[in-house]
Amino acid sequence: MLAEAANVLAASDSVSGSLGAVAYGLAAIGPGIGVGIIFGQGVQAIARQPELTNVIRQNMLLGFALTEALALIGFVVPFVHK
Repeated sequence: MLAEAANVLAASDSVSGSLGAVAYGLAAIGPGIGVGIIFGQGVQAIARQPELTNVIRQNMLLGFALTEALALIGFVVPFVHK
């Protein structure tokens, strides 16, 4: 009876499922926080200096594009390394 319990525990010890989804979920945390910081600070900067709205918006969109590229890389890498 004890041997059967050990076999059941050994069988449930392996990891199965889509680890790519878990990896992407973890990889999306950083860019998600980064996008929030970029737009939050950008709106705050525009509120402080409205005359520089175009420059600030341009820098916000550049930062957003680079941060979002990290999220896309995090999405692709788990599927490439199967």
